[in-house]
Amino acid sequence: MMKIAVEKKEETARLTLNGRFDFSSHRDFRHASDEALQTPGIKEIAVDFTNVDYLDSSALGMLLLLRERAHNTHIQVTLRNCTGIVQQVLDVANFQRLFTIS
Repeated sequence: MMKIAVEKKEETARLTLNGRFDFSSHRDFRHASDEALQTPGIKEIAVDFTNVDYLDSSALGMLLLLRERAHNTHIQVTLRNCTGIVQQVLDVANFQRLFTIS
């Protein structure tokens, strides 16, 4: 099971993910991203993958939905601390063309 912490600082909301990012995370990820999207003054949502050891295609779909919803409110989504298997999956999916990844 994945845990998500939402931290808001100035114009950035950071979603810190911890665990396996898969379909079972859908409700929690939606709730956390809704909280970030509805915070006045937020210009960036940074999704932090430091503690994620697995993600699947449903996780990629959730990121795409977040990107679309954020774009509609002029908020940028960035993917941070992507290493190992997370970086490999993002590379295969060509996510560097859609997101700023660091």
